Amino acid sequence: MNRTLLRKKIQEKKGNIYNFTFNGSRNQCEKFSGQIIDTYPSVFLIRTYDNNPRIRSFSYNDIITSSLEIHDK
Repeated sequence: MNRTLLRKKIQEKKGNIYNFTFNGSRNQCEKFSGQIIDTYPSVFLIRTYDNNPRIRSFSYNDIITSSLEIHDK
């Protein structure tokens, strides 16, 4: 997938709440819900709505490499 096209798709999802699955290092899988709050040329920000609310940043490469998956709520 083209990074420019992916960035536009993420911008369209901005403001909505989604479920996310992040496959981190050493096979650690983290599931959380959150809202895409801002997009930048290389990264985008997600405000999480779990027990520990915080703002996390992810790169578009995380989606391209399937490290981060976005699911409808």
